[in-house]
Amino acid sequence: MKKNKTPLLHLEAVSKTYRLGEVKIQALKPTTLSVSEGDYISIKGPSGSGKSTLMYLMGLLENPSTGKVLLKGKNVSAFSEDKLARMRNQRIGFVFQQFNLSPRTPAWENVSLPLIYAGISSGRRRQKAIEVLKKVGLADRLDSHPNQLSGGQQQRVAIARALVNQPSIIFADEPTGNLDVKSGKMIMNIFDQLNRRGITVVLVTHEATIARHAKRHLTIIDGVVKGGKKR
Repeated sequence: MKKNKTPLLHLEAVSKTYRLGEVKIQALKPTTLSVSEGDYISIKGPSGSGKSTLMYLMGLLENPSTGKVLLKGKNVSAFSEDKLARMRNQRIGFVFQQFNLSPRTPAWENVSLPLIYAGISSGRRRQKAIEVLKKVGLADRLDSHPNQLSGGQQQRVAIARALVNQPSIIFADEPTGNLDVKSGKMIMNIFDQLNRRGITVVLVTHEATIARHAKRHLTIIDGVVKGGKKR
């Protein structure tokens, strides 16, 4: 009998409660789920349902109130913030609805920022940034600043930044929310291609058309996660 392969990411009875003054709000009820290498997952639900909370926990941006998070079999729930930051830098890429680009910095430098924290030399940072910008179709906009780029181009810069450290998994939180339909389709084509190359992708969205790109679908309502079967 073959042994089960260790999941890339595993949440074991994870929950999250926030305190607002004297009031406790349980944003995520106890949840157990696994993400395998090469998965393409959508997390869908209405505003305030807990989608972003789930993503923050999966992406090691927040610690759970209860339960534990395992990355490649290692319990990271009790790691210090410094150690979590290093792990995020090495293993995880993030793409957000707001592009979060530095306005006074050209595209290639925006992309190279994670490499600074990884201790990569300046010459190598530029080389690697150019390589990933070419992969997202921006070879001709290396020195363009964000205000010289369209929304779709800015999001491609953000995707390149998420890719530059060759992460195991990419989380995308409403990645087409600020884009027109044509630009949104282009961005989703990039995620589709990345997944075909073996990169694990987790999409957070409230749009059914975006969720359909994924192969496995989770729905979250009032902090309760349902689904997870592959199509």
